[in-house]
Amino acid sequence: MAAPAHRARLRQEGRALVEIPDTGAILELGLLEDEAISLDSAALQIAALDHAGLDLSSYVNVLGDMTERLVVLGGAAESAAPRARILARVIGTEYGFTGDRQTYDDPDNADLIRVMDRRRGLPVSLTILYVAAARRLGWQADALNTPGHVVARIGSETEPVLIDPFDGGAVLDAERFASLLHAVLGRGAAPRPEHLTPMSNRSVLVRLLMNQASRAEARGDPGRALTLFERMTVIAPSTAHAWWEQARLQLHKGDVESARASLSAMLEVTREPELRMHACAALDALSGER
Repeated sequence: MAAPAHRARLRQEGRALVEIPDTGAILELGLLEDEAISLDSAALQIAALDHAGLDLSSYVNVLGDMTERLVVLGGAAESAAPRARILARVIGTEYGFTGDRQTYDDPDNADLIRVMDRRRGLPVSLTILYVAAARRLGWQADALNTPGHVVARIGSETEPVLIDPFDGGAVLDAERFASLLHAVLGRGAAPRPEHLTPMSNRSVLVRLLMNQASRAEARGDPGRALTLFERMTVIAPSTAHAWWEQARLQLHKGDVESARASLSAMLEVTREPELRMHACAALDALSGER
C-alpha cells in the first residue's frame, strides 16, 4: 500500500473519532471483530473521551507521517530483523517516543493523546504505536502478554524479533528478556510460554485501561476507576473481570441495581466455575438489598 493510501485510511479513522465526541464513540469497538480494530486509532478514540472538543487531526497526522516515513525506510524490508530496526529508528529515535521512567505512574502515560503530546508512556501505550504502525505496512506484529511490561513481537511465532518500545524499540534477546522478567517477577522467574502469548486487540485496550483504573484507585478516586471499568465492559464485553470490578465499584457508591446488572452480565460471559460461583454468591448476598 502506498503512503498516500495509508494517510487516507488514517484520515478516515480520524474523522470517525472527531464526529462522535462522547461515550457513544466507543460503542462500535465493542461490536467490531477483534481483527478489525486498529489499535492506535482505538486508543485515541478512548482517550478522546477525556478530552472533550479536542481536534484529533494533528494526532492522526503524526500517525500518518510516521507511516510514510516507515514506508520510505522499510517498504522493501522483507524480514523481521530489519523491520524491527526501522520501527525503532522512526518511532523511538526520530519521533522520540520512549518510556517515562521519571513519572511512571502518571495517568498521562496510559492516555494516548497525552502520550503523543509528551512522547512518553507506559510499555503498553508505546507498544500500541509500534504494533499499529507495523500492521499498516502489512508486517506481522503483536503485543505480548508479558507480566508487568508489555513488549512487541515483530514477525511470526517461528521467526520472531522481540522489541521493547519502552526502551526506544531496543531488541530483546533471550538474556535481556529474562532480565525484564526478573525485574517484574523476581530473580528466580524463568520465561514461560504464556509470557510470549500475543494479546488480542481488545485485551491490549483493556490492559491500557486497567493501568489507568488501578492508578485511579491508588490515588483514592473510585469514581474515576468506575468510569474506566465501564469503558472496558463496552469495548470488551466478554471480559468477566471488568464486570466484577465494575460491580464492586457500583456497590461502593451504593448503586445496588447497577451492581446486580453487572454481576448478571458477568454470568452471561463466563463459563469459568470459580468466577460464576463468586458472581452467584454476590448476587445472593444482594438479593435483599435495595
